[in-house]
Amino acid sequence: MPRIRSEWVDEIIVVDGGSVDGSAEYASNQGYRLIHQQRKGLRYAYVEALPQITGDVLMTFSPDGNCIPERIPAAIDKIKQGYDMVIVSRYADGARSDDDSRITALANRVFTLTINILFRGQYTDSLGIFRAYKTDLISALDLDKEASYWPWESLFKKTMSWETLLSIRAAKRRLRVADVPGDEPCRIGGRRPLHVRWGFAYILQVFQEVFVWR
Repeated sequence: MPRIRSEWVDEIIVVDGGSVDGSAEYASNQGYRLIHQQRKGLRYAYVEALPQITGDVLMTFSPDGNCIPERIPAAIDKIKQGYDMVIVSRYADGARSDDDSRITALANRVFTLTINILFRGQYTDSLGIFRAYKTDLISALDLDKEASYWPWESLFKKTMSWETLLSIRAAKRRLRVADVPGDEPCRIGGRRPLHVRWGFAYILQVFQEVFVWR
């Protein structure tokens, strides 16, 4: 967090998902605006932060070490060129992921290829959290609607995030999307929060989108 320079952004909002390692206390002591998340899951972190966001462009950023803050200006510059969304891509030319395993690297590339084929996208990284996009896309693409994640959340008992759906619906709307290369270092601590049920939920969501939400 100290590597994010104040002139890059207008506001920083930290959402605490119930940490017990001192993260929330650190954020508060550093003067960041802090929200204590009430419902579990990354999407609910976004939803609960949404009323606090005043900017017309939102940038989601994971401070666990595998999003490089120095790529923020490059993404913002692309937004200023008129793009609706800019993804800091782990798989664009010149970038690499040190946090991927062979399985997650393959899964990410297969997901992205599938989205590109089905929805005529041109993504190199359709799943990554590190991206900037216009705030009003959240409501325009129904990302904040529970119905957008039904029935897969109920079936697999997992809360889904909205990065995949954002990529799909941006492609369906033919929005202007670009990427900038950005390495993904290994995370500072903890473990990769992946589960096979998430994988099945996202696969089914991708194919559901072929037939719904026009």
